Amino acid sequence: MMDGRSCRESGTLAAMAGLLHGVDIVDIDRIGDLVQSHGDRFVTRVFTEPERRYAESSRPGRLERYAARFAAKEAVFKALGCGWAGGTAWTDVSVSHREGGGPEVSVAGHTATLAAAKGVQRWEISLSHAGGLAMASVIGVQGDAVDG
Repeated sequence: MMDGRSCRESGTLAAMAGLLHGVDIVDIDRIGDLVQSHGDRFVTRVFTEPERRYAESSRPGRLERYAARFAAKEAVFKALGCGWAGGTAWTDVSVSHREGGGPEVSVAGHTATLAAAKGVQRWEISLSHAGGLAMASVIGVQGDAVDG
């Protein structure tokens, strides 16, 4: 640590023990194909109303926004170790924006129940897209790590 304290003294080791991490990468054209072939049926099944409003707010970047949010949903399911199954729903996971513009993720339904069972107190998320790909990295911060 730069301040001279060890990781143990600063609480970093304890915090690291309370993190669940999930990452996913998505081909933007794949999402475009799904939107094209299934239209509203796909979009309403997978994305929450606020996600759809944001993605549709501007034509340029529309598919990138959908793809990044799709990757975020997959990343949350991976962090929880459940995949998309066992009662989870795509719309259980929603990406919105914090004041100031950064993304934030929230969970509802069965996914929220799974997160609570694993002690997740909050979520951190990073989204990116370039070169025809969109990715998401999601960290579920468990109770003991919140103040770490």
